Amino acid sequence: MKSPHLLAFAAFLAASPASAADKLTLLLDWYVNPNHGPIIVAQQKGLFAAEGLEVEIVAPSDPSQPPKLVAAGRADIAVDYQSQLYLEHQEGLPLKRIGSLLNSPLSCLLVRADGPVQSLEDLKGRTIGYSTPGVDEVSVSILLASVDLKLEDVTMVNVNWALTQALLSGQADAVTGAYRNVEPHEMAAAGVEGRCFFPEDRGVPPDDDLIFVANLERASAEDKDRYRRFLKAVGLGALYILNHPEEAWAAFASHNPDLDDEANKASWADTRGRHSLIPSALDHARYRDFGAWYAAQGMIREAPPVSAVAVDLNAEE
Repeated sequence: MKSPHLLAFAAFLAASPASAADKLTLLLDWYVNPNHGPIIVAQQKGLFAAEGLEVEIVAPSDPSQPPKLVAAGRADIAVDYQSQLYLEHQEGLPLKRIGSLLNSPLSCLLVRADGPVQSLEDLKGRTIGYSTPGVDEVSVSILLASVDLKLEDVTMVNVNWALTQALLSGQADAVTGAYRNVEPHEMAAAGVEGRCFFPEDRGVPPDDDLIFVANLERASAEDKDRYRRFLKAVGLGALYILNHPEEAWAAFASHNPDLDDEANKASWADTRGRHSLIPSALDHARYRDFGAWYAAQGMIREAPPVSAVAVDLNAEE
């Protein structure tokens, strides 16, 4: 028979707040895909749990909402884009980058390999689909300028995130903002070969394509501790993908049976190695240079100090 003291101690441990996982809500930028690999692997392999976290992962119905919801205090962290961060700062959203999910560019201008656009010069008089006003237009402007064309030489049409469908249906001759590791594989699954033109080859500075943002104005010391542990687990998830690609794929696919298809498998192979192994680490020069470039393009009034839009939480300890 167990001692009443032991029973009382066991009851105390069961009721102790220290034994409960700290909850955290993460809003994705879009539906779950291989870009989110480290997040899903961290969830499926118990890496969040090992850090004492219970993470709720939410895919949005409207990709424009997650940063706004985090700014309003209705969620803890959102997956965002570095290219959007400066615009959000200018709009007064109290958001800062606290980590990087993907630390290399993924966005490209995508066309059908069998279509009318075989070179950037062929874009003249053509229709280009886009999803993000402003940002996509600047990227297209840079690509066009590299072959002595202007935005006035093309027709821009908002296809509301349906980039692959716009190309397959003929609604657009090209789409901008497509992910080089996602949409070409969606096209291949439909029996159509795609071809990418890369903005960084034509003067657009490289960026951290996907980042984590939080409202640090609302964050307590305990919140920041949760964020650090979250980023540590995500980094371990990225390392697991790098070291154990097959096991990591199995963990990712187990999140939802719909993920286990040929397009996602091909995208997984393309994405592996692009995830940040140390998500919290901040490349100050990259953020400084991208902000300066944005200001030079007229996208923002002036480049903010890096500290106004991005932090390394580990450096604050």
